[in-house]
Amino acid sequence: MKRSRFTEEQIIGVLKEHEAGAKTGDLARKHGVSEATLYNWKAKYGGMDVSEAKRLRQLEDENAKLKKLLAEQMLDAAALRELLAKKW
Repeated sequence: MKRSRFTEEQIIGVLKEHEAGAKTGDLARKHGVSEATLYNWKAKYGGMDVSEAKRLRQLEDENAKLKKLLAEQMLDAAALRELLAKKW
């Protein structure tokens, strides 16, 4: 997954500017992102503090690792089933 060039602190700072009344188009130009990106950030990080956003990032990383482990285990189990089926 591609990493953002903005940290959680920066994203939340931009969203706080938006909440303060700055226009979306102006913020997008100022920070070099598209308006759609601002709306995506708002959907994901809207109403969060920096600590909550960091925790969200940690949970997403942990979830990705667990999904990878599960996929590897399922692959190993499928290979063993196939091997046992050939022996019989």
